Amino acid sequence: MYLPPHFAETRPETLHHLMRTHPLGMLVTPGPDGLEADHLPFELDAHPDRPLRLLAHVARANPLWQRCPDGTPVLVVFRGAESYISPGSYPSKAETHRQVPTWNYEVVHARGVLTVHDDERFVRGLLARLTRRHEAAEPVPWKMGEAPPDFLAAMLSAVVGIEIIVTALEGKRKLGQNREPRDRLGAADWLERRGQTELAAAMRNPDSPTA
Repeated sequence: MYLPPHFAETRPETLHHLMRTHPLGMLVTPGPDGLEADHLPFELDAHPDRPLRLLAHVARANPLWQRCPDGTPVLVVFRGAESYISPGSYPSKAETHRQVPTWNYEVVHARGVLTVHDDERFVRGLLARLTRRHEAAEPVPWKMGEAPPDFLAAMLSAVVGIEIIVTALEGKRKLGQNREPRDRLGAADWLERRGQTELAAAMRNPDSPTA
């Protein structure tokens, strides 16, 4: 990834926050005809006493888990907030007209090695964690125990777990840090008016770890 220093993000807490708030990652793996990409919801396991892990599951019908032996090097891409930025959003444009369109965004690349877990206990635990996290905001959170046992067993047998031990994280937050503050803030206001509140907040506070 092309990474100018002013857009580089190295703070672990910020990278972890982006991965948790945008958990649908693109898993890139080697395939028989070149690179393959699968889009999976990941659970980030960040424990101070253990290696950083990414956990996910794939359909048993997906050949990925048979194609990639344990130890296969992989890349997972997490995309955060992103948007087109019009030159008209910059106050300085009216003075000099020396502005062009751009695209602002946040992204994390996680490199690691993959392990397959064709194991009902692993899959059940992973799906319970994913469910708790993503149902937490519901008025009445759904629980796996609500499903009939035979139905749940059939669903569990239809998926395979994967674990990625993360060996490197690389983050990029292109938020107008290379522009005059008035232009960066002007673009943030422009995004806010268009409902792009997450990216607008990040652009207003690019130094904040979780803006």
